[in-house]
Amino acid sequence: MMSKKVDVLIIGSGHAGGMAAKVLTERGVECLMLNAGPVADVTRQAREESAYQLPFRGFKPPGKLEHVFQANEFNTSVWVDEQEVPYTFDPAHPYNWVRVRLFGGRSLFWSRQSFRLSDYEFKAKSHDGFGEDWPLDHAELSPYYARVEEIFRVVGALDGPPQMPDGNFILDDAPWSGSMQRFRKAAKSLGVPLCKQRRATGRDGLASSVNLLLPDAERTGRLTSIENAVVREITTDKNTGQPNGCRFVDRLSHREMEVQARVVVLAAGTLESTRLLLNSGLANSSGLVGRYLCDQIYGAGLVCSVPEARGSRGDKSLMGGGAIIPRFRNITDKSSKFLRGYALNVTSATGPLGASNFTEYGEALDRKMAEYAGSGFHMTIMGEVLARYENHVRINRQKTDAWGIPVLHIETQYTDNEYNMAADAVDTMSQVAHDAGFEVLASNKVPNPPGYSIHEVGTCRMGNDRKQSVLNRWSQSHDHKNLWVVDGAGFTSAGWQNPTMTILALAMRAAEHLADEMKQGNV
Repeated sequence: MMSKKVDVLIIGSGHAGGMAAKVLTERGVECLMLNAGPVADVTRQAREESAYQLPFRGFKPPGKLEHVFQANEFNTSVWVDEQEVPYTFDPAHPYNWVRVRLFGGRSLFWSRQSFRLSDYEFKAKSHDGFGEDWPLDHAELSPYYARVEEIFRVVGALDGPPQMPDGNFILDDAPWSGSMQRFRKAAKSLGVPLCKQRRATGRDGLASSVNLLLPDAERTGRLTSIENAVVREITTDKNTGQPNGCRFVDRLSHREMEVQARVVVLAAGTLESTRLLLNSGLANSSGLVGRYLCDQIYGAGLVCSVPEARGSRGDKSLMGGGAIIPRFRNITDKSSKFLRGYALNVTSATGPLGASNFTEYGEALDRKMAEYAGSGFHMTIMGEVLARYENHVRINRQKTDAWGIPVLHIETQYTDNEYNMAADAVDTMSQVAHDAGFEVLASNKVPNPPGYSIHEVGTCRMGNDRKQSVLNRWSQSHDHKNLWVVDGAGFTSAGWQNPTMTILALAMRAAEHLADEMKQGNV
């Protein structure tokens, strides 16, 4: 047990934990950060090996990474081993939970798409009657978004409609390629907007907590970090019932330890933070910890061919570039088939098209792939999954991880709302592609299983009514004034957007408010 009581204990080191550490330490607060995995040293630990040298020839080791679609034997050490840290679900309704326990967490591997939520998300119930409004709006969060965009060096164009607010961007003034221009014109005729992508460039090839946030915190001299610390439970004061630290296990030695803190900040990721609250029996007077799990549907989309570019004849004036179609359904109109909406990532590619896009095989397939090489035009969906009470996580007391900590059981499934949304996206984009003169080679209306987007949010949602939410508008527990949850668990709804910018903005806002509350003696 550490003899000194720390000001703030931060559990998790990804974007949310890193931002909390940066803000708090720069405000003069002493922080201790615990992370369940090690610091990655690529220079020392990475090595080159050929597939034939590996036991499974580069494929996934059986059982270890069953639900991590990005995994292979070359990067197996990056992801959380599902045999070491399992979770359960109904086999009829699978869930893909992708986890990283390195310092920096999933901030090391995100796609860098950098969107703000709009008031179509923050005030979604006011717009369509479903769910709950967030206890804040875009105007309130906008200054924090702007500061985050500056730190992460977000590149974009100021071309967003109201449902995709513009931000503090490094301006992208690159011209559209010919294929994008044709697609954009065809989309516009159907009332579908096409905008430039918005992407964090970061620094030195990385846009993560470990290079943009934690170094600032460390320079203050007020951050102490402990690696390989697997938190078992948040402890409470016997007299007040308020959180006062945590018990954790050394990942390697299994030694049990304890630390005391004035404030506990959870930033372990939506489901890990929720698992910790449930195992600790905290913050749940509403009965809603673990409820309203949501994310985005992925997987549905189209693969097209631009005829003039076949046989790798398309130069940079014709092919290349990416774009985003922001949500356009249920903005001014009202669909009879689904609530909310979807966006699409659009890519004009110059590389080969995969064999799965063709029905031929053998030599005929080789000829077909050579014929279509360099002509790919891809569209993939990001659609909002509604926050429903029945989609939830709970503790499975019959199963534990490698350190004896009870695991999560995840119970979630899509409804007609998500399936109808995916079908509408494919049908609409097929029409746009046809009008642009493209050939549709393959399409898929069936989204991947829940969790595939790696954007899980919402299991400790924020709100003004403590009976209908877990956190207040500052990401502070309604039940415990010195307990804060600053990751995606606090989302009231998912939206269609990548959640990273919102997580960062909310964590910055929460940490500043926490520092002020501590200074005034309220926490």
